[in-house]
Amino acid sequence: MPKVTFVGDGGLELTVEAATGDSVMSVAVRHGVPGVVAECGGNQSCATCHVWVRDSYTDLVGPPGDMEDDLLDLAVADRRAGSRLSCQISVTPELDGLTVDIPPEQP
Repeated sequence: MPKVTFVGDGGLELTVEAATGDSVMSVAVRHGVPGVVAECGGNQSCATCHVWVRDSYTDLVGPPGDMEDDLLDLAVADRRAGSRLSCQISVTPELDGLTVDIPPEQP
């Protein structure tokens, strides 16, 4: 199974197993990752699952779509080059080891 590492405020890291096809958001929620609120449940109507994808994975994850791009402009935390909504990232075997940072400003 692919593994995803979530890095929270203060550098706390949590590495969890993820099923192929799951969204990074659903993996975070299932494992109780702090800072991934996911208020809309993955319906791409909020930005409370905003994460910063580490540089080594941005090409594999790809860029945000138009609607996601608009929502990222509304996120509480600063937008960065690797900003993505975790509900829009599907786990694949190629993403094994994916590391994302959770913005500290996120509720």
